[in-house]
Amino acid sequence: MKCGFVTILGRPNVGKSTLLNQILGQKIVITTDKAQTTRKRIKGILTDENGQIIFVDTPGVHRPLNKLGEFLLDEVKIAVPDADLILFLVDGTESAGKGDKWIVENILNKTETPVILVMNKLDKIKNPQKIEENLISYKTLFDKNIPLVRISAKTGRNKDTLISNILKKLPEGEKLYPDDIITEESMRSVTEEIIREKILLNTQDEIPHSVAIKIEKYEENEDIDRIYATIYCEQKSQKGILIGKGGSLLKLIGTQARIELENITEKKVFLSLEVKVEKDWRKKDNILKKFGYKQEE
Repeated sequence: MKCGFVTILGRPNVGKSTLLNQILGQKIVITTDKAQTTRKRIKGILTDENGQIIFVDTPGVHRPLNKLGEFLLDEVKIAVPDADLILFLVDGTESAGKGDKWIVENILNKTETPVILVMNKLDKIKNPQKIEENLISYKTLFDKNIPLVRISAKTGRNKDTLISNILKKLPEGEKLYPDDIITEESMRSVTEEIIREKILLNTQDEIPHSVAIKIEKYEENEDIDRIYATIYCEQKSQKGILIGKGGSLLKLIGTQARIELENITEKKVFLSLEVKVEKDWRKKDNILKKFGYKQEE
């Protein structure tokens, strides 16, 4: 029986969360086309007859511009030392860039943990020569030869090949989680992320990066869950945008989130949303902790 921890890392928008959801066969991590969609380490657990793989999804690696950015980078750095294997996910439609080079030089070349280079988005590339050119640009970043798997996180292409390669690298060991557990995330945490996802999908510019969600109260009942949540933004003008004309956007966000939560909980959900301003919260340590952005070793 194989069992171990696998950290997924890479630049923003390379498909880390999409890959994890694809591997697990259901959505446990929110996904959008916007940078910083993932803000915290999230565990996803795959168990089959060959073993148990505990995946750790991480925020996209980028240069931090504020306290929140520093937290995101720390989330990645913390996930590396405890891993038995690292999946370095890259966008196969592009050649290696400065961000990829920084990750290799500052994180991957400084760890003894084995690395698999995972080239994603094969479904978007039609030219075989372009694939090879991009591949070479990534492999030359390393000072050693590392294994490669080409995949499409969106379609699931070569997913089984990737899982097989992962299991080969993991140590022998007993399962750490029951077979029916796929994540450690609480429903409060899941709810915060789903609300934030709906905001990301329905807003533009700086709004997606300026919001934080806090569950004020979560009442679980046999036939209905009652959830009271606050959406925090940084400026009064952002509050107006989030609420929308006559409350239209806030109602849309709430409806979309409620429907998804009802599918997850398999019962009725009452969801109350309020919008408040917390000026420059991304720059303040005490507010970051209040919103749950604190390191948990």
